[in-house]
Amino acid sequence: MARIQPVNPAEAQGKAKQLLDGVQAKLGMTPNMARTMANSPAVLDGYLSFSAALGSGALKGAFREQIALAVAQANSCEYCLSAHTAIGRMAGLDEQSIAASRKANSPDPKRAAGLEFTRNLVLERGSVSDDALARIRAAGYSEGEIVELVANVALNILTNYVNRVAGTEIDFPRVSLELAA
Repeated sequence: MARIQPVNPAEAQGKAKQLLDGVQAKLGMTPNMARTMANSPAVLDGYLSFSAALGSGALKGAFREQIALAVAQANSCEYCLSAHTAIGRMAGLDEQSIAASRKANSPDPKRAAGLEFTRNLVLERGSVSDDALARIRAAGYSEGEIVELVANVALNILTNYVNRVAGTEIDFPRVSLELAA
């Protein structure tokens, strides 16, 4: 049960209505996460703007979904894990890639290094060693890509925390946090 009630798009007004209408137009649905964030139009607007900005960055969409899966798993956010599993499939990820991403892994060495780095950012609360930075650079990441990895983690932490605090009802096919062996 939701601990913070989502905004009903039919009853939304002002900036919240404008933002929710935009989400509906873009996605063909209004996810409960957006409806929950709409309690503060500033939060929803910030999330949408930050997400759009990162969408024009160097990291491709499928990889950003892999990052989202690794972060959701690390933060035990079932809503985000369910959402990004569905979105990841739409972005071209297969079941094997989705499962590996949740474990911060990939058969592609550069992506594996990026996923490990992002998971460690979550687990270490942003503290990374000089060795971790050396490893991510050695894997082929530019300074700009490293900053984008951090930014994608930050965006996903926002959504993970909002959904965990709010108890957002999952409106995507549910994915359990339990990992297959």
